[in-house]
Amino acid sequence: MSRIRKIAFEEHFSAVGFGDYSQAFVSQIAPQVAAELNARLSDFGAMRLQEMDKAGIDYVILSQTGPGVQVELDTAVAIARARENNDFLAAQVARNPERFGGFATLPMQDPQAAADELERAVKVLGFKGALVNGHTNGVYYDGPAYDIFWERMQALDVPLYLHPFDAYGPTHSYNGHPEIAGATWGWGVETATHALRLLFGGVFDRFPGLKVILGHMGEGLPFQRWRFDSRFAVYPCGVKLKRQPSQYIGTNIVITTSGVCSAGALMGAIAEMGPQAVMFSVDYPYESSSIAADFIEQAPMDDATRALVYYGNAERLFKL
Repeated sequence: MSRIRKIAFEEHFSAVGFGDYSQAFVSQIAPQVAAELNARLSDFGAMRLQEMDKAGIDYVILSQTGPGVQVELDTAVAIARARENNDFLAAQVARNPERFGGFATLPMQDPQAAADELERAVKVLGFKGALVNGHTNGVYYDGPAYDIFWERMQALDVPLYLHPFDAYGPTHSYNGHPEIAGATWGWGVETATHALRLLFGGVFDRFPGLKVILGHMGEGLPFQRWRFDSRFAVYPCGVKLKRQPSQYIGTNIVITTSGVCSAGALMGAIAEMGPQAVMFSVDYPYESSSIAADFIEQAPMDDATRALVYYGNAERLFKL
């Protein structure tokens, strides 16, 4: 089957020595499947390129698999390991820059250090932005302490991909049901909640040029836009925003299709947010590139929308 060119950017790797951090991601996966995932995460050659070619993916932006340094308790170690990870990825990208780009790993334990490492990664290493795996040891990024980071990100004009991870501490409603606490449900709820903290915390009012990317068809947020406006008008709880909540979702918050190969969900997200806010991605190697490509190519989009979702929006966002 002839493929139409695509760009994807929730596509993961693992740097040497980061396996200990990743145990939370793979602990519930069968050992043989985990071994296959680890082989694919560490590959930057024939295996990855073959999957890309088969799916018609011209270019990917790579990111360290989760949770990475977000779970590191020692701030100095997190800063050093983020830098080490970014240097490692830059070396891999330099071997094949026509096919690979990079997202920075950031030590969000220290907002100033995170801002500085982001700037180094963008200006020196040529990275396209950053991917952060949710909260950092229970700290979210909507408070004023992180304004120095958001200010730098806005000045650099690069996006942040907010990637899922576990909720901080036990969640009572998941007791006895580990199957819903992780990727099946809990991770999406956690990430959507973090994004809403940024929105209602006024981060996008303070830094209107920011772009935050959510995967997995926006972690469900596109489909609640109307309700956010309706209920926030009744229960503002003292929060003031410059725009209605829905107006940030599709402008400051944009999404990828990663891990949700549903034409109905895709068309609903486009209808809610507009075709300029939705972008193709896979979530490789946790999802199949071929399945994702088949899904997007069979989705009932017109040619103009298809071009935006496949590659046009990503080209604009990342200045490719």
